[in-house]
Amino acid sequence: MEPARRERRNVAILVTSQVLFMVASITVMTLSGVVGQQLSPDPGLATLPIAMMMLGTVVSTLPASLYMKRVGRRRGFITGASLGGVAGGLLSFGAVALGSFWLFCAGNLLLGLYQGFAMYYRFAAADVASPAFRSRAISFVMAGGVAAAFLGPWNASAATGLIAGVPSGGPYLVIALLALLAIALLSRLRVPASGEPRPGDSARPMATIAARPGFVVAVLAGAMGYAIMVLVMTATPLAMRARGFDMGQVAFIMQWHVLGMFAPSFVTGSLIVRFGVPRILLTGALLFTGTALVANLGTDLAHFWVALVLLGIGWNFLFVGGSALLSTVHSEAERGKVQGINDLIIFSLVALGSLMSGALLHRLGWEALNLAMLPAVLLVALAAVWFRPSASPQPAGSPSTPSERQGNGGQSTRTARGPKAP
Repeated sequence: MEPARRERRNVAILVTSQVLFMVASITVMTLSGVVGQQLSPDPGLATLPIAMMMLGTVVSTLPASLYMKRVGRRRGFITGASLGGVAGGLLSFGAVALGSFWLFCAGNLLLGLYQGFAMYYRFAAADVASPAFRSRAISFVMAGGVAAAFLGPWNASAATGLIAGVPSGGPYLVIALLALLAIALLSRLRVPASGEPRPGDSARPMATIAARPGFVVAVLAGAMGYAIMVLVMTATPLAMRARGFDMGQVAFIMQWHVLGMFAPSFVTGSLIVRFGVPRILLTGALLFTGTALVANLGTDLAHFWVALVLLGIGWNFLFVGGSALLSTVHSEAERGKVQGINDLIIFSLVALGSLMSGALLHRLGWEALNLAMLPAVLLVALAAVWFRPSASPQPAGSPSTPSERQGNGGQSTRTARGPKAP
């Protein structure tokens, strides 16, 4: 009973830490573009703070993995929450108080560092759970996204007046306080050896893996889906504010969008097993197309609601589907570098999309911005139609059954891989 209690306590710590982190991430996505517009000398730079958060994630993801391999998950997570969450939140708050746009960008960059470390909470859930409990542990961590769907936009809206002399600064102070709470929880985390590949394990060159059609389609779906989603999501608060909606209405739309992103995860895996990855990717591309069409039908609250829910579900299908496909192209010894390259490509495009969002919205407008995404969506759709899963044997150490490849509860299999059951 003691090991069972210990693993559940560890998972509970990770779930709670995931919620606390995602409140920070969603707050930035909801509010930082609006604050950037207020502080920026150029309207086209309004979403630069969000792009800086994504840049912070890009540059810290691989170093975070290497650092935690050397010092362990617990110390790594505490470092990320300290330097990224606490320092980033306080610096962003101070920047709003001083009216400094560039200091605000620096604060958001540090919050990206927080995200770079927190991305590994899901990996840690697999590390701390027994084989029988592992899939549910991953699903519980995913459930943190559903809770944060309400708490993140609520923080961005309700805490804006927390400090009377610093309008819009309150949510960033809350981020710092929640990161302190996360540090207190993570200090009690106990993570066993995670089953990293042994030095003697064989691994193919990255160029050989990257040449596989499955790798190309997986990265294309994940990167394009994530970049398009972030670009449109980042532009949404600015577009809504320009049409007279208040922050409460913006928070409402963002809540439903994030629910669309994470709630389907409990069934996406089953859908992939039943219909296959290509059909799920094609469905995700069609949902993105629906987003663009609805955005061009009108700009009242209902149109924003439908468009952003479709955008969230489309992202889920592309990201989870791409992640499931990625897991079939690498062995256990190759997973670190393959996952690292995949994440590096994804968040590089995400940073570019968030950077371009404000400028495109300023120059094209809301309706044309959504239409401009359709060529990239078409590329993903064509790739899904073109791709045919290989019937050849999987590389050693890769998942061997559809259920193992797709994960449980729709969770991305990048995060579901842990020590193999004996």
